[in-house]
Amino acid sequence: MTVDVLSPPAQAERQARTAVAVLFFTNGALFANLLPRFPQIKADLGIGNAAYGLAVAAFPTGAIVAGLAAGALIRRYGSGRVAVAGTVLTGIGVLAAGLSGSVVLFGTALLLAGAMDAITDVAQNAHGLRVQRRYGRSIINSFHAIWSIGAVTGGSMAAGAIALDLSLGQHLLISAVVFGIAACVALRFCLTGPDTEPDAEAANGEANGGAARETGAESRELAPRRDEKLRKTRLRTGYVLAALVLIAASGALVEDAGSSWAALYLSDSLHASGTLAASGYIALVGAQFVGRMIGDRLVDRFGQRAVARSGGLIAAVGMGLALAVPTATGTILGFATAGFGVATLVPAAMHEADELPGLRPGSGLTIVSWLMRLGFLLSPPIVGLVADSTSLRVGLLVVPLAGLMVMVLAGVLQPRRR
Repeated sequence: MTVDVLSPPAQAERQARTAVAVLFFTNGALFANLLPRFPQIKADLGIGNAAYGLAVAAFPTGAIVAGLAAGALIRRYGSGRVAVAGTVLTGIGVLAAGLSGSVVLFGTALLLAGAMDAITDVAQNAHGLRVQRRYGRSIINSFHAIWSIGAVTGGSMAAGAIALDLSLGQHLLISAVVFGIAACVALRFCLTGPDTEPDAEAANGEANGGAARETGAESRELAPRRDEKLRKTRLRTGYVLAALVLIAASGALVEDAGSSWAALYLSDSLHASGTLAASGYIALVGAQFVGRMIGDRLVDRFGQRAVARSGGLIAAVGMGLALAVPTATGTILGFATAGFGVATLVPAAMHEADELPGLRPGSGLTIVSWLMRLGFLLSPPIVGLVADSTSLRVGLLVVPLAGLMVMVLAGVLQPRRR
């Protein structure tokens, strides 16, 4: 990775950092405004848990379908513009979902919102990494923490709208307009110019060419040994990559359980008020934010492997106890422990994937980032089907099971540095 600026950041870089922070904040807040309204939408549409789960799965489906198009859009229009356009269109999709009069329209609107959210996510991360290169030090984790603040803010806005008895249309229109304007203002302070780095690409090409020439000069006697070593490396890389995808998907699954089912479980199964039911998701994202704020220090001290295993244990035990002894307060605390436990999983999986041997630069990161969305795609219908067959309480056992899976697979992550 090249570093564009080694001196202290100038005003343009500081303004760009603030602009990216605004984009992460709005991205977290927009969809979070819709989540606590899911019980009302489900009741208004008169659908069961299975149909609801399938409809909610349209959001991650749209993300998976559109996610790979983000790179081409960024190269053509620039990451800042793509992130802002995606933010505005996400707000429109969320508003349309809230106003839908049928399950088909609800799913279609979520499909659009999910597609735009995925493109926004890639674009804002790309611009954040570009600003990071200007700074010459890591700042990307702070953006993800700000996303959590945005999610808590959006969930709190929804809880307030429910308490004030605002209609879905009024509430979500306010959200779309406020955050759309904020994103458009932020665009003025994003970095200008192309996102690509020709010098780095040329350097990579030269390095690859040199490696090819060096390989051609090696002795023929060493070729079988080299091929066997390459085969073992590829097998090891494939295994680690699969484990990293499952770790990231486990974190995504826990997040989705909070976003798609927390309010519904609290309101329907535990008979909590609408305002209290919204607290389940808020607690999960709030605790996740705390975990991200202290995560770097914990990883430096104990290693990512120990942190992930401990987080998996916290999520499994906390949510397991909440489901074993179902109370509204205990369930909210259970979702909080789950959010805290999975806080570092996705960044850890992405970091490890980006350093895997045998893959082109960025390939491991792209694979994990894209495939982890399967956790968001598969979770709602699976939980919904289990809930219709048994109960939503049983369906939410996916959360402690995800924690146990992380404990088993965390061995592929880096241990504590000596």
